[in-house]
Amino acid sequence: LGRARAEAARTASGSRAVAGARARVASGSRIFVEGRHDAELVEKVWGDDLRIEGIVVELLEGVDDLAAVIRDFQPGPGRRMGVLVDHLVPGSKETRLVEEARALRRFSPHVLIVGHPYIDVWQSVRPARLGWERWPAVPRGTSWKHGILTELGWAHTTQADVAHGWKRILGTVRTYADLEPELLGRVEELIDFVTDPAG
Repeated sequence: LGRARAEAARTASGSRAVAGARARVASGSRIFVEGRHDAELVEKVWGDDLRIEGIVVELLEGVDDLAAVIRDFQPGPGRRMGVLVDHLVPGSKETRLVEEARALRRFSPHVLIVGHPYIDVWQSVRPARLGWERWPAVPRGTSWKHGILTELGWAHTTQADVAHGWKRILGTVRTYADLEPELLGRVEELIDFVTDPAG
C-alpha cells in the first residue's frame, strides 16, 4: 500500500504530483515538436508538468521552415522557444536545417534546439514494450513506419493504419521509464530552459 501511494504521488515523468493543482495560464514560452506523434508522447509523459508550468506544446510539421518559424515566433525575454528535432545526427538533413536556424544570432539566447538520434519518435519507446530486444531495421526504400507495422504484424496500408499503430505503441508507455534516455534528457532540458525564471 505504501509503495502504491508513493507511485500515485508521482506524475508519469517522475515528478512529484501536486494534488488539486490547476493549470496555469499559458506563459509566453513554448516547446515546438516536429509532429503529432511527438506531441502526443510529450503530453502523455510530461503533460501534468507542462500544465503546472503553463507551457504549451506546438507542432512544427517538420523542420524545413524552422528558421522562418523562429522569426515568426520572435523569441525574447520571457518568450523562450524550445525545439525538439527528430533524427538530429551528423550529416542528416535535419542537422543542416538546425544549423541554419541556430545562425539567427538575434534570437539565439532565447532559443534552444535539441534533438534525439531516432528516425522517428516511435523509436524512443523502449523496444521491450513491444516484445523486442531492439527496433528492427527497415530496408531502404520502405517507409519506416510501414516497415515497423509490418514487423509487428499490424495493418499498415493506410494513414489510418499508421495512426492506429501509433496509438497502440503509445498505449504501451506508462511512465518515463518506458522511454529511451536519449529522448528523456532532451525533453527535460527543454522544459528546464523554457521554465527558467531568469529567461
